[in-house]
Amino acid sequence: MIKNYFKIAFRGFRKHKLFTLINVVGLSIGISAALVIYLIASYDLGFDKFHADADRIYRVTTDYSFSGEIGYNGGVTMALPDAARKEATGIDVAAPIFLYNQVDITIPNGSSESTKLKRQEAIVFADADYFKLFNYEWRAGSAKTSLVEPNTVVLTTDRAHLYFPKLKLEDIIGKQVIYDDSLKTTVTGIVEPLKGRTDLSFHDFVSYITGTTDKHMKDYFQVTQWTNTNSASQLFLKISNNAQPAQVLVQLNQLKVKHHKARETDNSYSQSFQLQSLNDLHFDQVYGGMDGMRTANKKTLYGLLAIAAFLLLLGCINFINLTTAQAGQRAKEIGIRKTMGSNRRQLIFQFLSETFLITLFAVIISVALTPVILKLFADFIPTGVSLSFVQQPGIAVFLLIMTILVSVLSGFYPALVLSGYKPVTVLKNQAYNSSSKTRNAYLRKGLTVTQFVIAQFFIMATILVTKQIHYALTKDLGFNKEAVLNINTPWKYSMTNKYEVFRNKISSIPQIAMLSVGGAAPSSNNTMSTQFKYLDGKKEVSTDVQLKYADSNYAKVYKLKFLAGRNLTIADTGKALIINNTYAKVLGFKQPQNAIDKLVKYNDTQRRIVGVVGDFYQKSLHDAIKPLALVEPQRYNNRTLHLALKPQTAGGNEWKLAISQMEKYWKEVFPEDEFKYTFFDESIAKFYTSEQQTSKLLTWATGLSIFISCLGLLGLAIYTTGQRTKEIGVRKVLGASVAQIVTLLSTEMVLLIVLAFVLVTPVAWWAMNNWMQNFTDRTPISWWIFAVSGFGMLAAALFTLSFQTVKAAIANPVRSLRSE
Repeated sequence: MIKNYFKIAFRGFRKHKLFTLINVVGLSIGISAALVIYLIASYDLGFDKFHADADRIYRVTTDYSFSGEIGYNGGVTMALPDAARKEATGIDVAAPIFLYNQVDITIPNGSSESTKLKRQEAIVFADADYFKLFNYEWRAGSAKTSLVEPNTVVLTTDRAHLYFPKLKLEDIIGKQVIYDDSLKTTVTGIVEPLKGRTDLSFHDFVSYITGTTDKHMKDYFQVTQWTNTNSASQLFLKISNNAQPAQVLVQLNQLKVKHHKARETDNSYSQSFQLQSLNDLHFDQVYGGMDGMRTANKKTLYGLLAIAAFLLLLGCINFINLTTAQAGQRAKEIGIRKTMGSNRRQLIFQFLSETFLITLFAVIISVALTPVILKLFADFIPTGVSLSFVQQPGIAVFLLIMTILVSVLSGFYPALVLSGYKPVTVLKNQAYNSSSKTRNAYLRKGLTVTQFVIAQFFIMATILVTKQIHYALTKDLGFNKEAVLNINTPWKYSMTNKYEVFRNKISSIPQIAMLSVGGAAPSSNNTMSTQFKYLDGKKEVSTDVQLKYADSNYAKVYKLKFLAGRNLTIADTGKALIINNTYAKVLGFKQPQNAIDKLVKYNDTQRRIVGVVGDFYQKSLHDAIKPLALVEPQRYNNRTLHLALKPQTAGGNEWKLAISQMEKYWKEVFPEDEFKYTFFDESIAKFYTSEQQTSKLLTWATGLSIFISCLGLLGLAIYTTGQRTKEIGVRKVLGASVAQIVTLLSTEMVLLIVLAFVLVTPVAWWAMNNWMQNFTDRTPISWWIFAVSGFGMLAAALFTLSFQTVKAAIANPVRSLRSE
């Protein structure tokens, strides 16, 4: 019986090759998208799920408010871990760590030259409690003893083999590892790296006590300080089984109040601790994940799932539409089958088996396409995502579920419709079953409208996202971003004159038009703020102000516009500053000129306002412009060189030669450090990496949704023209023109597209308006976005229909009428 079902199915596929191809292509696109997004979702959702008691492990984070400015920090004050261990209840384990990245490593080799490794990451200060919290397999040493003494380190096997490639693991114990030329440690333990996907991918574990005793690290490990919050200082807790996280959190905040009452009297400042579940660490977009670790965005993940669902739905709609459209052609077959004794259950199984075969073909094609898609979207898809049935047995289960689900969604309704025909009715009046007055026809129209609603929504969203990105990248941000190069000199030389030597060397390069030394560029994620106070004669105005360290050339390199006053000079050192127009307005000055020569208090010293510059964006357009001050850099914060380059000649390579010369001088002054530079305009573009990825994804989703919809439209057009062949012949004999016939055949579909446009426009406007709220400065949602979408979809549909309608309209009517 089953063999016969499949035989009949294959005969039907051969008879209707084009419809079968349309169904397979539509479903394979949707299933491919679903499979790729399943791989991404299963990858991201699998982070840190393998730890014992993962549901009871939390990271402590910090929320703060300063003069109305809200901030978030993934770290805690250095004093909290010790206080939590001693005074808080409901905590099984409290494990503090201190992140220590971008470190130069030296491995002494006895009498021979030492091995040096630059800018190593995944290094952390930790103690025995960390290994109580996260279970590592020990190859040498033990969790209880290896990190008890100062200046000891535990390595993973990967890092041990990197540092000591010729030694066996047991021979590495007792060897020395030096961090940043000053922190000398002895290897006391070796562990296997964590096996599962994790954001806690550390490889060097320096004993936590080292940070409190080493003379070079004590300034960072201020373990008695409740005033400073450092993102590198993190605390993980395991909550007791009988304790509630909310109760533990109350205790942590009470510890802060108890030990730091003085700061709480400042009404402009408030701070509170929060608990972040370990399961949420990989998806953190607020506090920042672990240094160097990629975090995922749940909103993006949900968006991907929605796109996959829509593409899959489009493929299913095509199948339902084309299958029900062909119902009339199979009505006689069904009538004969029922007359010969087939019951409805057998017919349903027959039609579902046909759907299953088509879906199975689509799944096989999808599996073949997936590696290509992963390569195509390599910059968007996490590097660990791959298609491996051996390593990921869940993929086979997912594909099986997908095959059954799609088969049921696509085939169940057509099977019910086809199996429900009554033999007498269909054998007497087969044509009526496919007429435009049947319930099946109304369903097809409804599904077609749904297809074009989805396609037009994607078009509108793609246009708006692209428009906003273009607006962000081309908007006048209040400064010059073209032909500006930024170079950061090494922090460890900040208190020496090496940066001055390097600056003097590169200043002689002819291609450099101007050079400035200071802190971060005008628009940067590296921001610093502090409190300024101004006495207006009646009351003291306290304001949280962004700081930019700038010399006299800074404003010239970035072409900042002065609204009043003048630039900074050497004579202004420690005495003057420049503010932006926003800060001038906060201070109550309606005209920028009125702020000149006023005194503000900063770091317990008074400074005179000597200039007011026009507002410029300190970050991306996601963030509002804030009060800002430019002050001269001190020795410790003048690491960044800002270079304005002269224009290149057409087809010239002057910039490339200048950068090569800079690198040469860099190696002369900083031989142990890697030369890195960034073009400022490229740094600005990186602010919108997420939006650019979203735009790329939407572009592909739009193209695929239009393609699938037009495939279905083409199938329906082929079916419709086939059903109306004789009618077209009669009309042509009676004098109808080609244009009239094409209009007749296309009108119904055009009306469905117009209806879809009317339905989708308000929904798309609402969704896009919500998305745009992420930007404080945004492009308007223009009417032409909807017009372009509607006309574009209409043009694509008419182009698709023209292949079949024009062919039918120009056909010789004699052929269609000959059989009458």
